[in-house]
Amino acid sequence: MAARRLAVVFGVIAVLLAGCVRAPVQVEPEPLRPRWRALTLPAPPGAPGRLLARDVVTCAGRWFVVGAVAGPAGETRPAAWASADGLSWSSVSIAASTFYGRRHVLYAAACRQGRLGALGARGGGSHGNPRPGTWVQAADGTLREVAAPFEMYAGPRAVSVSRLVAGADGWLVVGSRADGAAVWTSPDGERFTLREGVPELAGDGRGRTLGLDAVAVPPGWLVVGAVLPPHATATLPLAWASADGRAWRRLALPASDGRSQAQRVAVVGGAVVAAGPVRDGFGVWRAALPDGGAGWIGDAGWRRVGGFGAAGAGVQSVRALVSVGGGGLVAVTGDGRGRALWSSTDAGGSWRPMALPVAVPNGGDSAVAVASDGDRFVLVVDDGAGFRAWWAGLRAVDR
Repeated sequence: MAARRLAVVFGVIAVLLAGCVRAPVQVEPEPLRPRWRALTLPAPPGAPGRLLARDVVTCAGRWFVVGAVAGPAGETRPAAWASADGLSWSSVSIAASTFYGRRHVLYAAACRQGRLGALGARGGGSHGNPRPGTWVQAADGTLREVAAPFEMYAGPRAVSVSRLVAGADGWLVVGSRADGAAVWTSPDGERFTLREGVPELAGDGRGRTLGLDAVAVPPGWLVVGAVLPPHATATLPLAWASADGRAWRRLALPASDGRSQAQRVAVVGGAVVAAGPVRDGFGVWRAALPDGGAGWIGDAGWRRVGGFGAAGAGVQSVRALVSVGGGGLVAVTGDGRGRALWSSTDAGGSWRPMALPVAVPNGGDSAVAVASDGDRFVLVVDDGAGFRAWWAGLRAVDR
């Protein structure tokens, strides 16, 4: 009897061991290792201080980095740099016209026909709320603050001014107001019109909306963000399409896990790709761009095509999503472990980590931004203690 029990025990152990041998092992892919080459950006004229970098962008053969100079007592002033080849850089002349503009940190950039536009902000007032504003490059190369009424971006209805994008029809700022997602449109970067409370774009009985990023599509605009349904505790991803920036059409993105946002969007090949945090890491959605313009897509056009990373400690976010040509994408993410780079060669279907040249914590004083002209990357990193920049050819990646 004892022998029989022993045989059964050994049989169970053998089955368990066999199951362990056959079980697939999840192996983290080896990171791609670009051959990063350091860049030098000069200190802007004026009092010395720590250089801050927040965004980088390229168009029409021009490259731009935006940020600020921080003094020892915490004072800041806006700063920007330009390059004709991505290798040799010069400081851009700055012309601020307001008290807060002279203290702005430029945190988002876009360019159109080789002309730079930027968003800047600085906390102030009795409550320390951000005082945002827009900037645009003049014909003489000077980056000038655009005068605007106080409540255009700030005031009692203000919530966020998130991103600036440029397209064939002009410029668009995306953010949120008291009643939900909102946009500001301009044909020239000089005169913006606030469009808040717009049906479908703003919040309604289906929930409160949040606008986080946008991209130009032919013709018109696509905005991505999220909605918090009534009585819910987690957001769901949304997108909106518009031919003119005035009337918007709401598009639902698939959300099987009940907690996700579409935080960044890019056009790659013949598709738009959005990315953002989901319950188990970062999710990716894609929709085709057939001929026909901004009315091209319905809810059924979006598919969840992939994901990357894993859920962990800290707030998860996608800070950038950049097309690198040939169906390629690069994403910048943040979580409790720090900032990270990810690369996809198939329009977001699969991803591999990409090694940063330095470790970067995930915090309000740090930033990682990347831009590509299809042949190379320019990467800017601010780890909270210093700002550095690198470039790498797209083909110079150790796989």
